[in-house]
Amino acid sequence: MTLAFFKSKHAKSHLPATPFSLPIIGHLHLLNPNPHQAFHRLSLRYGPVIRVFMGCEPCVVICSPKTAQEFLKTYENAYSDRPQNSATRYITYGSKDFAFAPYGPYWKFMKKIVMSQLLNGTTLDSLVHVRRDEINHFIKSISQKAGRAVNLNTELVKVANNLITRVVLGERCSEQAGQADDIRRMVSEINEAISSFNLSDNIWLFKNLDLQGFGKRVKDTHRRFDALIEKVIKEHEEAPFQEKDLLSILLHIAQDETMDIHLTRENIKAFILVIYIIK
Repeated sequence: MTLAFFKSKHAKSHLPATPFSLPIIGHLHLLNPNPHQAFHRLSLRYGPVIRVFMGCEPCVVICSPKTAQEFLKTYENAYSDRPQNSATRYITYGSKDFAFAPYGPYWKFMKKIVMSQLLNGTTLDSLVHVRRDEINHFIKSISQKAGRAVNLNTELVKVANNLITRVVLGERCSEQAGQADDIRRMVSEINEAISSFNLSDNIWLFKNLDLQGFGKRVKDTHRRFDALIEKVIKEHEEAPFQEKDLLSILLHIAQDETMDIHLTRENIKAFILVIYIIK
């Protein structure tokens, strides 16, 4: 036993190199508002693979293309799950979407649905006119502002929002208030919440405390999103012969009893929300 203890104390560790960490906060003191720059500086000292603690959560940082390819391609199945926090779990109805769902039968089923029905050639061809309309609208909008300064970033964001909303819901975002525009604003609020650092997710002392108010904001936004998307779904159900969009395809799949997995209303809502988040 003594010999085993001695060997274990002197055994070579196979874990990645790690900087000095502090109790409770881990390596948070080494980060700044631009984490990618902080990680790059650490990689210059500790190598392309670094182990860091975001509070109490262990993470592995990859800082080289070759190593990243090894993680994402060679060992794809081992690292296929996206990291989750309390916000992503809540807004996706308990990981019932596609992007944040754990790798398994449901994820494989949704991948099959996406490739064979939602993004197949027939569906994309049927939506060509939507892309053409939005490009024409963009060009017309720019030409009307001839002689004035134009913020192309703002205009391109509008094009993306309009395109995604028409493809998904069959409705166009605009400067006027509407359901599609309300969804876009709510998704923006959710994006801000899930991309911000939450003490409750990273420091175990605060696990059951909502010190920053993220939980309250996410629940409020999610409640409003759920009510609005439910209204949109009911409108689609009441007008089944309207212009084809991704929501109508998902509703049709949900009614198909021959499918391997039955899509629930929450699956559809989570899928739509995530399309906006990752667009």
